[in-house]
Amino acid sequence: MITLYDAARCPYCARVRIVLAEKGLEYEAVAIDLADRPAWIYEKNATGRVPVLEEDGFVLPESAVIMEYLEERYPEPALLPADAAARALVRLVIERFDHALGDAYYAFRRGEDGSGDRLAHCLSFIDRRLAGESHDYSLADIAYVPWLIRLRELLGFELAPYPAIEAWVELLLERPAVAAELDVVAALAR
Repeated sequence: MITLYDAARCPYCARVRIVLAEKGLEYEAVAIDLADRPAWIYEKNATGRVPVLEEDGFVLPESAVIMEYLEERYPEPALLPADAAARALVRLVIERFDHALGDAYYAFRRGEDGSGDRLAHCLSFIDRRLAGESHDYSLADIAYVPWLIRLRELLGFELAPYPAIEAWVELLLERPAVAAELDVVAALAR
């Protein structure tokens, strides 16, 4: 049985929840209060962060690593391209996440000076990239969409100035695994 040490508000956990749903995998979720982390979570991950996935005694932290593990362990449906070069490009997009969106998102969420402009710059770059390409749904989409949903739904950030991002998010929300995150985020907003 798979156990996911999870926090609803955490977009990194959302990545793993989406992959688990895409793969049709059942799991037990253990909610972790990020404001009052239990001491035992540090035994699962020395940093105390979630998500942490546990399966048959194997314990694995870090969302990007967990996503890849699930893809290799449960290869259907495939969330990485068959071609090695295309897989490498998906991994590169995920690797660059913090610089492309993550750091700016968290600065904006904390209300840091200039963070709105920084976030707008990052989103403009992503929007231009999306406007110029088409691609198959992959782990790269899953790596970014939780932050975009939270920006729009929780932080009130308008995505309309980024038409390619807005269309991409709407397309991704047609997938039940991604749409389920809207329910999670709506519960957080209450």
